[in-house]
Amino acid sequence: MYVRLMEFALVVLLISSLFDTAFGDPLRSRGSLVYSRDQLFALRSSAPLPKERPDVPPELRRRKRGCRAGVERRARRRRYRPVLPSIIMGNVRSLPNKMDELAALTRHQREDRESSLLLFTETWLTALTPDTAAQLEGFTLLRADRSRESGKRKGGGLAVFVNDRWCNPGHITIKEQHCCKDIELLAVSMRPHYLPREFTHALAVVVYIPPSANADAACDVLLSAVSRLQTQHPDALLLISGDFNHASPSSSLPKFTQYVTCHTRDNKTLDLFYANTKEAYHSLPLPPLGRADHNLVHLQPVYKPLVQRQPAVTRTVKKWSEEAEEALKDCFNTTLWDVFSDAHGEDIDNLTSCITDYINFCVENTVPTRTVRSFSNSKPWITPDIKALLKEKKGAFVSGDKEELKTVQRELRRKIRQEKDNYRRKMENQLQQNNICGVWKGLKTISGFKEQKSQPVGDRGWANDLNLFFNRFDQVPTPPPAQSPLLLPPPLSVPATHCSSCPPSSPSLMNFSSHIPDTSHPGPCPSPPPTPPCSSLSLTPHQVRKALKKNRARKATGPDGISSRLLKSCTDQLCEIFSHTFNLSLKLGRVPQLWKTSCIVPVPKTPHPKELNSYRPVALTSHLMKTLERLILDHLRPLVSSFMDPLQFAYQPSIGVDDAVIYLLHTSLTHLEKAGSTVRIMFFDFSSAFNTIQPRLLGDKLEVAGVDHHLTTWILDYLTQRPQFVRVKGSESDRLLCSTGVPQGTVLAPFLFTLYTADFSYSTSSCHLQKFSDDSAAVGLITDGDDTEYRELIQGFVDWSLRNNLQINAGKTKELVVDLRRRNNPPPAPVNILGTDVDVVESYKYLGVHLNNNLDWTHNTDALVKKGNSRLFLLRRLRSFGVQGPLLRTFYDSVVGSAIFYGIV
Repeated sequence: MYVRLMEFALVVLLISSLFDTAFGDPLRSRGSLVYSRDQLFALRSSAPLPKERPDVPPELRRRKRGCRAGVERRARRRRYRPVLPSIIMGNVRSLPNKMDELAALTRHQREDRESSLLLFTETWLTALTPDTAAQLEGFTLLRADRSRESGKRKGGGLAVFVNDRWCNPGHITIKEQHCCKDIELLAVSMRPHYLPREFTHALAVVVYIPPSANADAACDVLLSAVSRLQTQHPDALLLISGDFNHASPSSSLPKFTQYVTCHTRDNKTLDLFYANTKEAYHSLPLPPLGRADHNLVHLQPVYKPLVQRQPAVTRTVKKWSEEAEEALKDCFNTTLWDVFSDAHGEDIDNLTSCITDYINFCVENTVPTRTVRSFSNSKPWITPDIKALLKEKKGAFVSGDKEELKTVQRELRRKIRQEKDNYRRKMENQLQQNNICGVWKGLKTISGFKEQKSQPVGDRGWANDLNLFFNRFDQVPTPPPAQSPLLLPPPLSVPATHCSSCPPSSPSLMNFSSHIPDTSHPGPCPSPPPTPPCSSLSLTPHQVRKALKKNRARKATGPDGISSRLLKSCTDQLCEIFSHTFNLSLKLGRVPQLWKTSCIVPVPKTPHPKELNSYRPVALTSHLMKTLERLILDHLRPLVSSFMDPLQFAYQPSIGVDDAVIYLLHTSLTHLEKAGSTVRIMFFDFSSAFNTIQPRLLGDKLEVAGVDHHLTTWILDYLTQRPQFVRVKGSESDRLLCSTGVPQGTVLAPFLFTLYTADFSYSTSSCHLQKFSDDSAAVGLITDGDDTEYRELIQGFVDWSLRNNLQINAGKTKELVVDLRRRNNPPPAPVNILGTDVDVVESYKYLGVHLNNNLDWTHNTDALVKKGNSRLFLLRRLRSFGVQGPLLRTFYDSVVGSAIFYGIV
């Protein structure tokens, strides 16, 4: 009371002083503030209102501390606009006698009041129970009572309560309802006020499987219903909730994630919840409703929208068009190419660099560029016109003009249908033109599929570590040229050894030929002579034009910056200068340093690589270099055809994977028809086989195979002194000079590897060695347990690999033993390679075909079924997009059928 009196006295004194000052009392105005009437009004207008915030600069504002965060905080802030629907589910065992408690919960408990969906099983509602007996204020009820088809007269029943503040009652429909003795099912479709753009709408499926039901039959019914819903609505958010008792639908729904992690009845989890997206929910137990024996489960959404997980990407692309291509052709037609060749003479490096810089200069000044900003959740049919209509729709909504809003909505729906139809016709044209690559890209786009990152993310130091690791087989480091300082890798500790060869027709391992010279002395790679005589291979402009036309327009650009689309479009204008450059390179026996430069792209071997050895180095080189390699390969293949291993099935015309598998199985099955026979197959694994090739040994083998000295000199220069660097996302490594191995991803590399391994071949009536590139298999046809020849073959191949610097990985080398004898014979003694016993396995994947020790195809069939199911999903997406029947059949034959019938012969 005393405090209030003091406050009142202070207010009276203040008012009286203001009145005295306003009327001009000189005695009271002395020593006090004087305000005029206008000044007081000005002060009132500048003072902030109770609900207004003062205009304080951001740098002067005081930062709030102690603000709570987390899932519950975000859910409370969003309230009735969650990212995904907040759900409460459970088995209630008679809903009518618990409606008062449920109404109280939805009125006073935040979890129940703000939940978007209430999914209940065993409601025990019947046809005699009106909806008003189970109605909740603010919720829309959808129920599926147990019918006579279930064989029971009471119990069961399903109910779905949809929060009106989350979804308009007019946007709720029942999609499917099923009731039998094994399962009760209710599927509800909802279009809420808000969902992430990657989902068109939400589908909730409530399931109850009685304890006496047939679990397999119930899962089949559930799988059929879910498949129909996915076919009709491929972009919908699909939620499956219910009491499954002893049934486990996880195997039937492999693409769904189960989120209930708490016990729902005693110490068991009978109530399950599935969703067709990962990292979507977090489950919390709640007390049971009334005297029910099942706990309720609160599923809180923790989903992060796609646009937040993958921010917008801004990139600059060249806008190729017919006008730009014609302008480039005119530019190259008016170019005097003789000026380049006359000015540089036989300086192949400067000539190549000058021509490359000029072509890139013309492209930069002729082909326009544009900046593209792409969002991860944008569909390809969302054009600028649709985005403009979306803005008009938002403006009409803000203005409150309902007629204009309806007009814009009608135009927006029409435009979306039109753009989707255009995109569908585009995919149909790609199917008709057998452009399966384009179809795959379109399917991945419309399905939201994101590939694993082919390029890892790391800093410059990690990129240098990768580059050194990929270059670890380079035994002879050579100092870099003065004009480009390059880092050099440390020398490898493996000593150089002799190289021996075995003619392809020789049936014995000991019959090595002696025409390859001794290479045991270490030393640098022999450099080509400065002025070798002219090469016997000469290329005409017509051959170059034909080879340039074979370039694919959408291939990645090499380190020189010349795109394959440019070479394909301006072939007629560039074939003359490039034929001159190619012939000059063959004449000098040298490859331009720019063309030998490789950008190494690390490709993961495993889904989650953790070490440097988990990446495969794939070289990105110049398209001009690849064109020259194709021309040389066409000249080289017939020269060495007689030297090739007859059991090398890779990179041979009219021979492929099927032939290799058929040959292995035919010899094995033919031998197993004899009494007392077994088959032992050793599958060898090399460590970075392409990177361990020694150019010196390859040069000797090329001369033995009949390749002329000039072309051999060119190939040796092609393989040595190759600058390479590793490019990862965000950084590039330093450049190293590599003088060992053949770069993966080039045209000549696979064929040169087959030439490198062609001098070892073995084929007798009881043993043979067959190859498919670096996948080698030694097959031993054992009779009465005598495996002497088989072991000699393996030991000889291991010794030959060591002499040729090919490193066998004994840990990954596996052996498959096929023994169909009825008697329980003891297992054969293991084979030892480099001090390690080779593991004997029951199944092995050889060239994409799963072979087991019974040769009964069970493992291979399971793998094909799994692969076929994953590709049938893409067929469903095409069908939902309106693609016509014949084109669906074409896609099935090309994509789905090719996977299912792989190796069918």
